[in-house]
Amino acid sequence: MNLRNVAIIAHVDHGKTTLVDQLFRQSGTFRDNQRVEERAMDSNDLEKERGITILAKPTSIEWEGTRINIVDTPGHADFGGEVERILSMVDGVVLLVDSSEGAMPQTKFVTGKALALGLKPIVVVNKVDRPDQRIQEVLDEVFDLFVSLDANDEQLDFPVLYASGRNGYASEDPDRREGTLTPLFQKIVDHVPPPALDAEAPFTFLVTLLDRDNFLGRVLTGRVTSGKVKVNQAIHALDMDGNVIETGRASKIMTFRGLERVPTEEAQAGDIISLAGLTVATVSNTIADVSVSEPIQAQPIDPPTLSMRFAVNDSPMAGREGTKVTSRMIRDRLMREAESNVAIKVTESADKDSFEVAGRGELQLGVLIETMRREGFELGISRPRVLFGTDENGGRTEPYETVIIDVDEEYSGSVVEKMNIRKAEMTDMRPSGGGKTRITFSAPSRGMIGYHGEFLSDTRGTGIMNRLFEKYGPYKGAIEGRKNGVLISNGSGEANAYALGPLEERGVLMVGVGEALYEGMIIGENAKPEDLEVNPMKSKQLTNFRASGKDDSIRLTPPWKMTLEQAIAYIDDDEMVEVTPKTIRLRKRFLDPHERKRASRAKAA
Repeated sequence: MNLRNVAIIAHVDHGKTTLVDQLFRQSGTFRDNQRVEERAMDSNDLEKERGITILAKPTSIEWEGTRINIVDTPGHADFGGEVERILSMVDGVVLLVDSSEGAMPQTKFVTGKALALGLKPIVVVNKVDRPDQRIQEVLDEVFDLFVSLDANDEQLDFPVLYASGRNGYASEDPDRREGTLTPLFQKIVDHVPPPALDAEAPFTFLVTLLDRDNFLGRVLTGRVTSGKVKVNQAIHALDMDGNVIETGRASKIMTFRGLERVPTEEAQAGDIISLAGLTVATVSNTIADVSVSEPIQAQPIDPPTLSMRFAVNDSPMAGREGTKVTSRMIRDRLMREAESNVAIKVTESADKDSFEVAGRGELQLGVLIETMRREGFELGISRPRVLFGTDENGGRTEPYETVIIDVDEEYSGSVVEKMNIRKAEMTDMRPSGGGKTRITFSAPSRGMIGYHGEFLSDTRGTGIMNRLFEKYGPYKGAIEGRKNGVLISNGSGEANAYALGPLEERGVLMVGVGEALYEGMIIGENAKPEDLEVNPMKSKQLTNFRASGKDDSIRLTPPWKMTLEQAIAYIDDDEMVEVTPKTIRLRKRFLDPHERKRASRAKAA
């Protein structure tokens, strides 16, 4: 059968997954009356809630005698570890660009990787039915982007289609607003070359994705690079240096048909398959016939730039809501994550009660914490910190990000001012139509931690910020942190209205009436820069004397409840987030006030 392997790449929210839905429908992969969820490829709960793709997933459709294997890739830089490897499985890419937003940072990141591998893109300008579309300018931006990424002449001569993924049409005519996706199927078949691989050589296969199955154990996914593999064939796994890690048999081979993984007896060069039967092999290992001793070269992965401490929850309320609370359970779960997600590194601390988890960004680590929380884990999480490096002269370096901000013109001044405080340098500023301005900065990652919430407040929720790892550059010196102190509970018990009423004048409360509190827990933000210990459980003194006036009923403002990401971004170095399956609490690292004083004196010294 004719075969084409293609990846769909785009910036987050430019419509990849919706387009794949329509490709399924129009190729007959789904029956007309079959009930399919919207954005069927985003199968994980967090993907559905956030509307983003986190895990790369292969799928396959058949069109007029050609099997097209499609990989839907994440559009967010934090999950870029997935994207780099996936591109080595395919022979072409469909680059999707929003007809209004144009080429964005993530487009640049993934396209750069695709062009470097020599892949020739098909450009699809999506959402052409938007009222604010600017198709011609967007095409010029894409061309400029290719030039800046050193594309060769063949890559610069890219075919273009104009489409609406949601409405299911594509055309070579930018003014057409109806039809089907047949032109896109045809372009993929004509423009993407079939796999040019040696079917007669011994079997080799590079692992690009790894997941676990309760029945099959480790399931390795990737593309067969040469030869054939049959069920029960003897195979071995090689690391990047060519050492044999383990030997075994291909107990099960599965290919992709629509959204399903279907067992098959054999697979040949060019097929994207999942393979079970090995217990140790992992991502970037070569699985091959036992006669093969030379590994396939794997893509190097960009280094992690951010780390957090994951600790056993040691608060007075530990173990009340979660079922997985021991350091051994946390360790096993994190090691399993690091095994399947190459962009995450886990190191155990000397005291064995906490783990340093390094990754690409706050979103990636936030998704991991949220996933663990839903699995029943309880954790104590520290403030994120960036991973510093050193240059050839021994000077300190730190990670920088390219930050692209789209904002209404009236708010651009305050955004520039806030970014300057965070030691960011403006590299470009231009109007982007519709009364909006696009500002580009080069900013140290350290300064961006915790800024997103403040940015949304400053722009009244209308601003859009996109960030992308840029480089390691010179250390920028101290950056101003949070301006306000916090209100800390000085005892344990239940919060009551009589005590919380007067505390509202001190700042913003994060707890409501009847909530269980403990000593050292953060219950609000102080209006002043210093921390303040307060008693949120103080009750009214009862006496024999009748009060002369009727007690006014106390009305409290609803408490400020933070999401997990907001809480992680909010805390200071001496604070932690206590995460359980039902609750997110903020607390001081040392709950005892005397220990806190000792620690702050030691830090000052």
